[in-house]
Amino acid sequence: MFLVVGATAHFGRQTVESLVAEGHRVRALSRTPESAGLPASVEVVRGDLTDGSTLKPALAGVTGLFLVLPYGMDAGPLLRAAKEAGVDRIVFLSSGAIVDGATEQPDVIAAYHHGVEQAVRATGARWTFLRLFFPAINSLTWAMQLGDGDVVRGPYGGATSAPVHERDVADVAARVLTTDGHDGRIYDVTGPQALSQVEQVQILGRALGRPLTFAELDPAPVREQMGRFMDADFVNALFDLMEATVGKPAPVNDVVERITGRPARTYARWAADHVADFS
Repeated sequence: MFLVVGATAHFGRQTVESLVAEGHRVRALSRTPESAGLPASVEVVRGDLTDGSTLKPALAGVTGLFLVLPYGMDAGPLLRAAKEAGVDRIVFLSSGAIVDGATEQPDVIAAYHHGVEQAVRATGARWTFLRLFFPAINSLTWAMQLGDGDVVRGPYGGATSAPVHERDVADVAARVLTTDGHDGRIYDVTGPQALSQVEQVQILGRALGRPLTFAELDPAPVREQMGRFMDADFVNALFDLMEATVGKPAPVNDVVERITGRPARTYARWAADHVADFS
């Protein structure tokens, strides 16, 4: 039995679907099972990550755990319960911002995910970490702007990434969780192309049949504005990561193809798959 934590969020939901498609028994943790909307064969159980006493039933009989956490969530209660339940394998969706071997991580995003990685290692279970930088679903943040016109406004139009389709992340996670040869491995999961934000907007425009353009904004006021309603340290870390990539081709690798046996989906494919999200 495989348990997916974060099963109704991006990456978790798709991993549930990938596991089901491969014929595996899947359990999903949710605070509101009645609204989970997962495939009928999935056993959806109620649980709260902040309350370890609610997690024991969800972990009973589980051999493998896929863990997707919102930034800042305390993984301690879950990991302690997983250790007590004898969970044998844990796959954690982590961050590419981590610097291995550093005495201090460069920002709060890296520090948080590094802390969870260390806690996973401490359980004694077999582990694998999947690290992402800027997944393609980040582009969904443009949908609100595009509801009012054909211009995406933001800082760092030249910031580059190798955006990875969430379906590829899910397929990698499912394969790593259910097959051997991945214990103690860290995989940086990328898409097949390095693209700037400007290029992503152009590709999205072609998928939508609209003449989309990117308008550069001064990052300083945007940081200040976002910091009013989000964790300011998180916002600054995110912007610093973007700024550091401007004009530099993002690393691209073949992790998706090596693990799944097929090429990674392009950003153009992602855009075509998400046309309805921008309508």
